[in-house]
Amino acid sequence: MTGVERIQAVFARARAEQRAVFMPYQAMGYPDRAATLEIIRTLGDTGAELFEIGIPHSDPLADGPTIQTATYTALTQGTTVADCLAMTRELRAAGMTQPFCAMTYYNPLFAYGVQRFVADAVASGIDGLIVPDLPPEESEELEAACRAAGLATIYLLAPTSTEARIRFVAGHCTGFIYLVSVTGITGARTELPPDLAAFIARVRKHTDLPLAVGFGIGDGAQAAAVAQIAEGVIVGSALVKAATGEGGLARVAALGAELAAGVKRAR
Repeated sequence: MTGVERIQAVFARARAEQRAVFMPYQAMGYPDRAATLEIIRTLGDTGAELFEIGIPHSDPLADGPTIQTATYTALTQGTTVADCLAMTRELRAAGMTQPFCAMTYYNPLFAYGVQRFVADAVASGIDGLIVPDLPPEESEELEAACRAAGLATIYLLAPTSTEARIRFVAGHCTGFIYLVSVTGITGARTELPPDLAAFIARVRKHTDLPLAVGFGIGDGAQAAAVAQIAEGVIVGSALVKAATGEGGLARVAALGAELAAGVKRAR
């Protein structure tokens, strides 16, 4: 089974059960290597069905201060692209079966080598790629390599995206489409944008792919609200913040369980 097929299977199962998919983000190497593995395993145990694996980068343009700090910390501790792939291999060897989508930026891919990265990603158990600063107009090399390897390519759409842009991006996505709930950077917010449902409806007119919403979701109530109108709920900054400091794993477990319960509430 390819990475695209594994992602499709997760959304198909959720659709059959009339619910959404809980998709947490984890900054690899944060708070440290051992904690990263424990956090991902714990979130898997509490109901996560698809993971966004954050590869640290020195200039994470789409990320807010919480994730910026986490990825900077991981970099200062020596976390590399190769280390991130080694961690995913270790998680696979330990029995984790949930799809992993690597979230990175183009510069680390370019430095590593696009063809080499795709090959090593597949070997390590990665199922899809999210590269926020690589527009589909410039992604021919990466998309070709991903198609050949069965990796999903996932692009982002924002509330400001035009109808033409939505159609174009949807045509280049496999697996699911990542919808940015707000114009701006990542980070938990106190309330969801009032026009989110209208944005989702605009995108849905142009594609049958699952729509996963991220940026700004921080608690179970918000996750439940998004799960009523989208197929996937992505949570990053709130979980990264919970992991920070003493007792972080217990806080992550509690928040993960709360988020999973909200996301998986039947429609």
